[in-house]
Amino acid sequence: MITVITDVPENVAAFKASGEVSEHDFKNLVFPVVEEKVDAFDELNYLLLLDTDLDHFTAGAWFQDALLGLKNITKWNRAAIITDKKGVQNFTDIFSVLMPGEFKSFPKEDLDNAIFWCANGNEITD
Repeated sequence: MITVITDVPENVAAFKASGEVSEHDFKNLVFPVVEEKVDAFDELNYLLLLDTDLDHFTAGAWFQDALLGLKNITKWNRAAIITDKKGVQNFTDIFSVLMPGEFKSFPKEDLDNAIFWCANGNEITD
């Protein structure tokens, strides 16, 4: 299931994935929110908090996730993926080289910094 994270800056489309993630989640929740942000800001700042294992994403969810990336390929600005899974963190950081915009992984304990980076393009400094 995907839910919207609402306590974020207005220019960020933020989601939390938990349990099983389906095609329905992307079509009925993620896509409309992303479209709204792209229409309002002409760019996409996307945050995904992964609170589930990737094997809980259905095949349809993976297809919709790929479609989301392709549909908005010129609008990607920043994408933060929050997870404690090292493999996903490494993939995200490598993926950043291939996609327009910036993609960055953050550990779960650094959620506030990830939100700040996603909205502003820099990290919180002490």
